[in-house]
Amino acid sequence: MPVPSAEPDLVGRNHDPDLLLQAEAITKTFPGVKALSDMRFDLRKGEVLALVGENGAGKSTLMKLLTGIYPMEAGQVWLDGEPLQVRNPKEAQERGLSIIHQEFNLMPHLTVAQNIFLGREPLAAGFFTQPRQLERRTRDLLDRLGLPLDPNALVSTLTVARQQMVEIAKALSYNSKVLIMDEPTAALNEAEVETLHGLIRRFVTPETGVVYISHRMPELKRIADRITVIRDGHYVDTVNTAETTVSQVIARMVGRQIDTSARPENVRGDRPVLMSVRDLSTKSLLREVSFDLYEGEILGFAGLMGAGRTEVARAIVGADPRARGTIVLRDREISPRNPAQAAKFGIGYLSEDRKRYGLMLDQSVSFNTVISSLADTFSTAGFVDFGGIARVSQEQREALRVKTPSINQLVRNLSGGNQQKVVIARWLVKNCDVLIFDEPTRGIDVGAKDEIYTLLNRLASEGKSIIMISSELPEVLRLSHRVAVMSQGRLSGILPAADATQEAIMALATHPDEPPADAITTAEDLR
Repeated sequence: MPVPSAEPDLVGRNHDPDLLLQAEAITKTFPGVKALSDMRFDLRKGEVLALVGENGAGKSTLMKLLTGIYPMEAGQVWLDGEPLQVRNPKEAQERGLSIIHQEFNLMPHLTVAQNIFLGREPLAAGFFTQPRQLERRTRDLLDRLGLPLDPNALVSTLTVARQQMVEIAKALSYNSKVLIMDEPTAALNEAEVETLHGLIRRFVTPETGVVYISHRMPELKRIADRITVIRDGHYVDTVNTAETTVSQVIARMVGRQIDTSARPENVRGDRPVLMSVRDLSTKSLLREVSFDLYEGEILGFAGLMGAGRTEVARAIVGADPRARGTIVLRDREISPRNPAQAAKFGIGYLSEDRKRYGLMLDQSVSFNTVISSLADTFSTAGFVDFGGIARVSQEQREALRVKTPSINQLVRNLSGGNQQKVVIARWLVKNCDVLIFDEPTRGIDVGAKDEIYTLLNRLASEGKSIIMISSELPEVLRLSHRVAVMSQGRLSGILPAADATQEAIMALATHPDEPPADAITTAEDLR
């Protein structure tokens, strides 16, 4: 490990006893990119410090340096007044630093209990795992944290939100002084976010603290004591949460003001119906889901976790088998057997789990951008148009502002938000009539979100029809011409934009038998 260049005594002699974690003059360079330059920040004892910045600003890189995932190139770190130098995450955990990554670090073929205590399983005679004791320890931990997880469930069977809960439980199972959370709520709905915030408040004591990285700005006002802003690898400012506004924080992050109050108009009744779904049902959850999707409309889908939002999308594109129901696209009934066939019909699907279903991580940005269009757009008589591929990939990179040194860069090396942009680019190149976006801005910073919002509105204005599924109600309200609300596998109502409020949506999501007066609840009322 390289010797840090900063002088320890410079800060060590004047260490503030109220500081739990302190970093100064942190620098990190990757090939062709200076990720951090003279970075600094501090975490006080007993506080939650929010760390914010656009994708590529250096947030995750800084946290990986602190926890030994990346070697320190230059700079100095102190934990509780003592110099901190760690060579790997295990050493960091032993010193009292735990990190929950934005991308999961779980073994899908193992159980919840095995993932949480991996490498720390209770053993008999020093060799054999004791399953009952492992289950008991896990149940005690989950009950203490208030997490609704089965210790014996395979992680591969869990939803994205519940996999995130496993990551949280694993991190909190260590006796940590500092807990670093990198986008912990990206896959959680509002109720689950409140559960997480309760866990954080119970964790924070006069001797512990939390570094909380999130792009969901409203959360910061509820959970963070201070907010540190970084931009392009540089420290910008630290402010007291109670003394600032979300708009001011965003302006510091992106260097410009962003309008977060825009709302769409109601969809015009004279628009033609592009796709009609009737009585869509699956064996596992969905029951008689019916709705129309208008040409040039953004139809938002809202609801609590497990309500069936994602399942509707997966059933439409053939990722999940339908028990019954019909899908009519441009007056033609279709029955896609898988997402690839759905794309041929003109329906593009962006999954909520981009790494499992959306990307080929060891392929280039260019390859991932054109893969769905390769056969029908970029090849003729067996010859591949590499020039066209490069041109279109570069156009998408520039249009979506994908931060990458080159379109030949491996997607694995991009930040989470930029990976999401590459998936979106793929369906823009495919030029589908219907685009289904499941959590399109998951893990994307507010500046990039604004760009995605502008893009979706532009696509709708050009006649594309969009189904947008999101756990963030402000996002649903900002983008949707109408809001379809799911509850327990049923469509409990559809609200026009003018009548859609967070209260009205939650009423439909939690009390489907008592819909608001303005909600459309029957197939006959869909027009």
